[in-house]
Amino acid sequence: MTALRSLSDLQVVKKTLADRAAAAARLAAEARAAAARDKRERELFALTVGPVQPLRRGSSEPVARSQAEPLPRQRELDEAAVLREAISDEFDVESLLETDDALSYRRKGVGPEVVRKLRRGVWSIQAQLDLHGSRRDQAREQLGAFLRESVRQGLRCVRVVHGKGNGSPGREPVLKSKVKTWLVQKDEVMAFAQARAADGGHGAVLVLLRSSDPHSAAPGARQEAPAARKVRPAQP
Repeated sequence: MTALRSLSDLQVVKKTLADRAAAAARLAAEARAAAARDKRERELFALTVGPVQPLRRGSSEPVARSQAEPLPRQRELDEAAVLREAISDEFDVESLLETDDALSYRRKGVGPEVVRKLRRGVWSIQAQLDLHGSRRDQAREQLGAFLRESVRQGLRCVRVVHGKGNGSPGREPVLKSKVKTWLVQKDEVMAFAQARAADGGHGAVLVLLRSSDPHSAAPGARQEAPAARKVRPAQP
């Protein structure tokens, strides 16, 4: 240590020591104030949220998130496209020799007695599709969906109401000829015939569908008609 040469040197040393002591005291006071403030904040938080229990490390399990089922958008678009393309307005129905002026048709291999039984109402009507008020494109899609759903449900005889054209321009039954054209193109259709007057007459057609059960009776087999059960499926 450097020797003090005079009283003034001693006073300088004393002042330096005093300044250092004051700075240390000030830092200690600030530290105590910060600790007190932190304590008050912790106490205030504890009073606000109430008692808490800390989680043990590694004890929590990941929450399984339920994933939404993917929507088959592309499949729906493809099926809609198939419905539109499966029935054509350009099909030449007159090229099928099993048609006649009374709006009847039977697929090759189906006996003529099937059409006669349809005309007489031997088979009960199990469901019907009413196309009144439908535009051509809408009616075509509704008919395709109706036939597929009827076969899926195991129905054999259904009715398609196309109307008599009384509300059409020129009072021409536009949908009547269209329905005939569409029906002969569907593999589900075994035969069809114009309905009896009691079942709609000129405004409806009875359709015999293929069976989804290979052990069911063949079309044309003699059977009694059960009580009619008319079911209107949901319109698409």
